[in-house]
Amino acid sequence: MGEEQQNQSGVIPRVKLGTQGLEVSMLGFGCMGLTGIYNYPVPEDVDISIIKQAFDIGITFFDTSDIYGPKSNELLVGKALKQLPRENVQLATEFDIVKSDPATGIAINGISEHVRASVEASLKRLDVDYIDLYYQHRMGELTKLVEEGKIKYIGLSGASPETIRRAHVVHPVSAIKMKWPLWTRDSEDEIIPLCRELGIGIVPYSLLGRGFFGGRTVAETVPGISFLMEKLDKKYGCTPALLSLAWVLHQGDDVAPIPEGKRRNTRLAVREKLYKSSILKAKEILQFKMMKTGLANKIEEKGVMVESLMATERDAAESVASLERLKMRRKKLTKKLKRKIKDFQKLQALEAELTLEMSST
Repeated sequence: MGEEQQNQSGVIPRVKLGTQGLEVSMLGFGCMGLTGIYNYPVPEDVDISIIKQAFDIGITFFDTSDIYGPKSNELLVGKALKQLPRENVQLATEFDIVKSDPATGIAINGISEHVRASVEASLKRLDVDYIDLYYQHRMGELTKLVEEGKIKYIGLSGASPETIRRAHVVHPVSAIKMKWPLWTRDSEDEIIPLCRELGIGIVPYSLLGRGFFGGRTVAETVPGISFLMEKLDKKYGCTPALLSLAWVLHQGDDVAPIPEGKRRNTRLAVREKLYKSSILKAKEILQFKMMKTGLANKIEEKGVMVESLMATERDAAESVASLERLKMRRKKLTKKLKRKIKDFQKLQALEAELTLEMSST
């Protein structure tokens, strides 16, 4: 499988998140939906086959969390990792939410003891020696865990600009996990510019706006969306879901989105096909982006060549003009020199005459 991964290395480009050395596939895979957060769970063998197919096309960045399931998502990802070369996978998980209740909100626990206990528990469920990228909603004693080798890089999830700045002072943050769908652009006001100022990578999720861009039902019930879908389909040959993903993929080389599969009340065979076809569509979008970038680079190179040729032509024309000026100057100097020679010859003749007269007297 390691050899296969090497063969697939050119399928999906790599991006660097942060300044600490974390490198991931530009397209990641959010595993949340596999164990049923917004949908019914998929059987384990199907889940694992989906993760393996994602890896086979070059996706190496997989995102999970101890709250997904809860706990069962990490167990699932851990089983899938047993069938993949660990050294070629970038594994991200998170903790810190001890309670998520629509009535009472989210309870956060970032004390040192809870941080360490959460890391140890995730390592055990995932059955790995280390976690590549570890998110939390508030900073704790993650620096010590990095020094111990239990996690490699630190990330934040759903953090405010103030929290990001404070955390980055304690230890360099490699990535921020945040919602960044096409229709919710609040993060572009402060958080995105801050991440780029500090050199922090961006891991967007909820790319379809919690399903808003994902299905015909919404398009048929929300005024204007059906018309929009028809125009998009006619102009680009794609659905709003694919356009949303393509848009995120074009936001910069410091962005690694993690699209997630969320299909409610859909037959298993159809859902498996949807998961896998979505992965392949994402791959096609990336390949198109790479082709477009390559074409743009070639056009730029041709433009540079044309400019260089034009500059060379200008230089040549200037050289020819300069040579003509030199020829004219040489011609003038030659005439002047000939006159000087004639004058010198006259002086010599005059000197000879004088010498002859003086000798005769």
